[in-house]
Amino acid sequence: MRETKPMNPNPWEGQRVLIVGMARSGIALAQLLCREGADVTVNDMKAMEAFGDKLNVLKEMPIHFRLGENGLDALEGKDLLIISPGVPIDAPIVKAARARNIPVSGELEIASRLIRGNLVAVTGTNGKTTTVSLLGAIFEAAGKIAHVAGNIGYPLSAAAMESKYDDAVVAEVSSFQLETTDTFHPLAAAVLNVTEDHLNRHGTMEVYTSLKRHIFDAQDESNFAVLNYEDAACRKMAEGLKAKVLFFSRLHEVKDGAFVRDGQMIIRLDGQERVICKTDEIRIPGPHNLENALAAACIAYVRGVPAPVIRHALRTFQGVEHRIEFVRELDGVRYINDSKGTNTDSTIKAVQSMQAPTVLILGGYDKHVSFLPLAEEIRKTPLIHHCVLIGATADQIERELKETGYTAILRAATLEEAVEICRSLSASGGNVLFSPACASFDMFEDYEQRGRIFKEIVHHL
Repeated sequence: MRETKPMNPNPWEGQRVLIVGMARSGIALAQLLCREGADVTVNDMKAMEAFGDKLNVLKEMPIHFRLGENGLDALEGKDLLIISPGVPIDAPIVKAARARNIPVSGELEIASRLIRGNLVAVTGTNGKTTTVSLLGAIFEAAGKIAHVAGNIGYPLSAAAMESKYDDAVVAEVSSFQLETTDTFHPLAAAVLNVTEDHLNRHGTMEVYTSLKRHIFDAQDESNFAVLNYEDAACRKMAEGLKAKVLFFSRLHEVKDGAFVRDGQMIIRLDGQERVICKTDEIRIPGPHNLENALAAACIAYVRGVPAPVIRHALRTFQGVEHRIEFVRELDGVRYINDSKGTNTDSTIKAVQSMQAPTVLILGGYDKHVSFLPLAEEIRKTPLIHHCVLIGATADQIERELKETGYTAILRAATLEEAVEICRSLSASGGNVLFSPACASFDMFEDYEQRGRIFKEIVHHL
């Protein structure tokens, strides 16, 4: 009788893996794969001393460090290259790996294979963080342990190390992460909207949109694809999907999904309707947040959360830090932190939510997008009586504001100076809104640091 070789119960045992990019997701992935028995090498262009104590957790593990170099030499003998979301898919190390027939993947893909909980996911240009945070609150209200992870700042690899089989795992997913997914397979997934963003990375809207749709590609007939009916690009994504398609809409009744009728949120599934709550009971303000709530309710409902539990969460969820976040009232002026407004569409929604005279702080890192849609919105919104511009995009924003006929524009060299100018321009009953419409990388580490610094400046006024 021929002896058969026993199957390896752990496919990662002994796999020689190179992880490029030691931000939060890369560090968590290195821990995860080391725990799984992989032979892990980590690489980053930054030298060890540039990380401070961030890599201390890895120093206690059998991990090989190749820091302060481009990583090309570290590819030798590797079975797999895993790149962080910050590494472009056309980077030299990716091209070199493919030339050597070394598979290339990403942290989201690998972590999703090792998740033990029930995974749902949300992508879109705007609203992701609010929607996944709301979903986490809904699942927790239903008695589940919920891990809200992914692009939100808590890596999916960390959730993979902590999740148990009955937990809810809610992933915020970016287009950067979707570039390197293959089998990523959420039980329910949503695309909230698609507007111009990240064209400096993806080149065209067609590529960007196709990456968003890619979140559904590994789903099957037992899964759910949730789409914004009011967004033409999202509506088109429904074509050819294997998963059951559900739409959400605040303006139209949809056949299957979530919609608004007579001031009530309703979910309709296979011809059966269920009232969730009145729309004025939803605590987070603005029409964009109504859409986020519809999407979250849709996903939660098809994952078995009862309507009364969803209703309770919608009534009590207060929103997320850095997204139209009230900071302080001083001399009758309300200061609002919307540092998470990292693109024009997000800031348009913040502008539309203002109900008092407002001075707006704009500007930041250049992602090679047009600000004209935002400029038009500002021009036709009398409440935005001044704009104060900062950062690398200040020249472009000023030029495009003036193209629309809006001229109440001032410039500041720093965020602190911008806040002082706004204070001088504001009267009691007004707002100062910090919603940059840009990423933060020209002046700050990320939008979270930018938002925290804004709040510190305001609290010290």
